Amino acid sequence: METESEAAGVRTADQHALWALSVAYAAAADARNGEEFAALFTEDGALVVPRPPAELRPVIIRSGHAALVEATEFLGRYYRTFHLVSSPRFEVDGDEATGDVPCVAHHVSAPADAGPDSAAGTDTVWFIRYHDRYRRTGPEWRIVRRELHLQWVEEHPVALLGPPPDRPV
Repeated sequence: METESEAAGVRTADQHALWALSVAYAAAADARNGEEFAALFTEDGALVVPRPPAELRPVIIRSGHAALVEATEFLGRYYRTFHLVSSPRFEVDGDEATGDVPCVAHHVSAPADAGPDSAAGTDTVWFIRYHDRYRRTGPEWRIVRRELHLQWVEEHPVALLGPPPDRPV
């Protein structure tokens, strides 16, 4: 029989693994690495996103490996992105879990006529709450369904620092 301290240790390990999964999601999105991104989901996993500015609720469903790989291609329209996840809350029940994961996602755009040394751009900042369902698959946790709930959007002028990730230094 599992002791109370052993159970607490399992819960802590699960919480850490789910937090690491959310961080890996952000890193794969920012790197625009579709294969790595899709691998964070179960085989039948789904990402549900809004269609701003017309619809801020999650309405577009991207389900299955190929659609999830393509989801990162949408981010290619930005000069650079930066997703910062914080203060997640997870509820674990055996091999299933749910999560509420806040995120601030920066989407930096450069003007159409900007050259590599351009110093002006726009940062469209999305304040997000991911509503997640997870499943343990073997030793790893994977995302079953992630709904992107857009809370609000801000835009700020920015100075572009350095080349975007897909340009050589």
